[in-house]
Amino acid sequence: MHFQGRALVKDGRVREGLALLDEAMVAVVADEVWPPVAGNVYCSMIDACQEISDVRRALEWTTALAAWWANQLDMLTFTGQCMVHRAEIMQLHGAWAQAVEETKQACERLARAADKYSTGSALYLLAELCRVRGEFAEAEQAYREAIRWGHQAQPGFALLRLAEGDSEGAEQSIRRVLGETTDRLLRAKLLSPCVEIMLVVGDAVSARGAAAELAEIADQYDTLALRALAGQSLGAVALADGDAARALAESRRAWGTWRDLEAPYEAARARVLVALGCRMLGDEESADLELDVSRRVFAELGAEPDVARVELLSRKHTDASAHGLTRRELEVLRLLATGKTNRAIAADLVLAEKTVGRHVTNIFAKLGVSSRAAATAYAYEHRLL
Repeated sequence: MHFQGRALVKDGRVREGLALLDEAMVAVVADEVWPPVAGNVYCSMIDACQEISDVRRALEWTTALAAWWANQLDMLTFTGQCMVHRAEIMQLHGAWAQAVEETKQACERLARAADKYSTGSALYLLAELCRVRGEFAEAEQAYREAIRWGHQAQPGFALLRLAEGDSEGAEQSIRRVLGETTDRLLRAKLLSPCVEIMLVVGDAVSARGAAAELAEIADQYDTLALRALAGQSLGAVALADGDAARALAESRRAWGTWRDLEAPYEAARARVLVALGCRMLGDEESADLELDVSRRVFAELGAEPDVARVELLSRKHTDASAHGLTRRELEVLRLLATGKTNRAIAADLVLAEKTVGRHVTNIFAKLGVSSRAAATAYAYEHRLL
């Protein structure tokens, strides 16, 4: 019954599948089955919830699994898997420090059980937590260890390369893994990072296609988290296309959903898109308010890369009337002065790389300079930073 339910869910018949999964769990919760079978069904049930991004149901069954394995401490594999699932929920709800400790304990317990799949999953989660906290060296090591245990290190590894400024490496990785992935639910996990990376490298067509595909999958499987991911991706694409009204609508819906799911990191990222939409419409006051809230959330979580980006976006605009620079050109100049490439600037400002190139050309013309070094020197000399 359980695997019939999983097959139905995989086929997109989510309600029918979940009904069978819940019915099978009745026997498990009532202790009517052999403990190893119960452990397998518990973990598979949570995997099914994670697969379709049904985070509320995943939380309910993870809580139930934790109560069950408290009496099964000799079953190392199941207790280790339970720790991984609990860490995933902790990460979603913003308890990152606790999630790191839970994941490390899971790795130790699973190593004794020689469970390659779950050990790799635990290491991948640890890598993800390190990446969003800006601990890039630790993240890379954990990704590589996850690969050694047979776990796919994408899309996290591609996002790590993007955060390090290697947009070309990130692009190659995400294109490769999407090219070899046909399962729609697995592709759903890859498409939002694909949108982010493609916008950085200036491939608006690929970004638009990935966002549209993710929206189709969200419509088919109809879970809140998938819909929020899709809306966030559509909002980012709309910003790059200059469609501020649509960007605001999609991003605000995504933010509301993440808030209801008690997912502070994802909600704050959606709120940054809302801020950029407000700024595109000339509403600087609202943009600054949204960015300030996002920055405080990122700081509380320990998301250092996001804090740095928001602080840059939030920096008060210097009056540039004497130099003829627009507010957007000032933003580009400030990023240029830090040594960032056009691709990296595009990522920070959620613009197409070609758009950044045009801004750089305009900056050179208005300041009367012919190189990035000269523009940087001018910015420092005239205190535009």
